[in-house]
Amino acid sequence: MFDIVKRQQLNQAVVLMEISAPPIARKAQPGQFIILRVNDEGERIPLTIAHFDRDRGTVTIVFQVVGKTTQVLSELKEGDQILDFVGPLGTASHLEGYRRVAVIGGGLGSAIAWPQACKLHQMGAHVDMIVGFRNKDLIILEDEMRQCCDQLIIATDDGSNGNQGFVTDMLKRQIGQGADYDLVIAIGPLIMMKFVSELTRPYKIKTIVSLNPIMVDGTGMCGGCRVTVGGETKFACVDGPDFDGHLVDFDEAMRRQLMYKDAEAASQEEHRCRLTGEIRHA
Repeated sequence: MFDIVKRQQLNQAVVLMEISAPPIARKAQPGQFIILRVNDEGERIPLTIAHFDRDRGTVTIVFQVVGKTTQVLSELKEGDQILDFVGPLGTASHLEGYRRVAVIGGGLGSAIAWPQACKLHQMGAHVDMIVGFRNKDLIILEDEMRQCCDQLIIATDDGSNGNQGFVTDMLKRQIGQGADYDLVIAIGPLIMMKFVSELTRPYKIKTIVSLNPIMVDGTGMCGGCRVTVGGETKFACVDGPDFDGHLVDFDEAMRRQLMYKDAEAASQEEHRCRLTGEIRHA
């Protein structure tokens, strides 16, 4: 069992939790993830490690309430426990040797881009962090991100924070103003990562994206997380989650992402038992 030592509501749908997991905290690196199971009736879900504290022995996860498991997880409080918490899994991000980097986060992806930016900043790279949200009320971790970069640019779709546009607009502006990036990291919705990769392609800027496809075991055995990269099948849980954005088949990844949409919706419906009258979730 793993204790929840901190719970923070970042916005109406996004929750931050700090979990006591010393063995994972000792080995975790930016880019890696964990797989958790809330209780013995729950499913296994992967969540990227947003932060870790080796001294405190804690791992921080940030998640959006989008399905049954994240809903159940969000209802837990400080002092409650999670049944299974396994990791670190995946290949850590390779961040050595870069001079100037744009780290881009879309929505919840900003929480995953945050540790990447921190690591690069600590290693001496000049880091421009560009993050996008639908509106100002959804902005998360602004203070934390600002501490991990040389410049933080926050854009909103509706302009409610005073800077309207998409992350691709901000990145294009930076490049147009002379930002000579030798690496761009993009983390967020697949469509956002696709457009970032297409933007950087003609400039020949190395672009890394973090993929989070359907995943079951996290060890490469089930094949559920397969993606096509450079015409070859890769498994996000062991070969990734970081991949060359210029080689990813994003259209295929987006089709696969929708495979269980109906099943996920059905799992949240309430059903009344005909014998007992008890209301249960599917």
